[in-house]
Amino acid sequence: MPLPRLLIYGATGYTGRLIVQRALARGLKPIIAGRDREAIASMAAACDLEWMIAHVDDQARLLSLTASATVLLNAAAPFTSSSPALMGACVATGTHYLDVTGEADSIEATAQSHDEAIRRRVMLMPGVGFDVVASDCLAAHVARRLPGARVLKLGFDTSQSASRGSLKTSLEMAGRGVQVRSGGRLVRVAQGSLTYCFDYGRGPQLSVAVSLGDTSAAYFSTGIPNVETYLRATLSVWGAITADQYWGWLVASPPWQAWLKAQTAWLPTGPSPQARSRGWATIVADANDWNGRCVRSRLRTADKYSFTALSAIRVAERTLAGDWLAGFQTPSRVYGPEFALSFDGVSREDF
Repeated sequence: MPLPRLLIYGATGYTGRLIVQRALARGLKPIIAGRDREAIASMAAACDLEWMIAHVDDQARLLSLTASATVLLNAAAPFTSSSPALMGACVATGTHYLDVTGEADSIEATAQSHDEAIRRRVMLMPGVGFDVVASDCLAAHVARRLPGARVLKLGFDTSQSASRGSLKTSLEMAGRGVQVRSGGRLVRVAQGSLTYCFDYGRGPQLSVAVSLGDTSAAYFSTGIPNVETYLRATLSVWGAITADQYWGWLVASPPWQAWLKAQTAWLPTGPSPQARSRGWATIVADANDWNGRCVRSRLRTADKYSFTALSAIRVAERTLAGDWLAGFQTPSRVYGPEFALSFDGVSREDF
């Protein structure tokens, strides 16, 4: 039987590079892959790794790619573009599929392949980065504290700006409103229409609803039918929401999408190593039931990008070792609410 092998797709992106570095630090020798031959070949030479090139619209090449690995870890955002073809190839070749998406639509699409993944005996687990591992484990924790909870609100506060890939994902969501889970269904509400106060550790602070992957993942993990996700309402967050309210219809048009995505090439790929070393993130989960009972818990982590690299490789390692469940899965369903606490620099408190 061949040895288990990990393949990292999108390895030369900002998050992909951090994941490769973490894999090497853990003693793994992944195959690296992506669309840019020059960048992939250069990284492979520097790290002494095998490499492959495949575009997501080349199905034959993708099948060859996924057949070479036991586990594929997809770090190529936006995931609504990369995930369907890569996941389909994984299911066809019996390869476990992981990605670091924070997009609810991408997670929902992955869930649609559950039955086929069961038949093929492979695991499909999207969201193995900061969002949704940290938040998913916290959601499962408060659901355990309050059985029968009907409403879950998750608030995020972080010290860091978005990476280039995250900005491209945000551009794709322009003009589409905010995604929330209501009565078990994903629906959209107007930008800026939902606010809530979370205590991130410095007293209640205003937060505004945004579209995050937890409106999908937390629902599958906990069964709570009403889920909303929020960011602390900083000036930059309000500025982005206001711009979307007035100009989202224009930004969503194909010409502007193409132009703005091209402009992201001039931006830094992501936070510097120094910024990551000082980075932090806080997540608060409020769960309520119909009897008026409420539980609250808070999770603190270090830099979200470093957490993503660590958690993605930890899930990949466990999958390679045979610790997986067939079908569409979420992190807390397979590894439990305490999984996030296994990482250095993570703490949780109930209040």
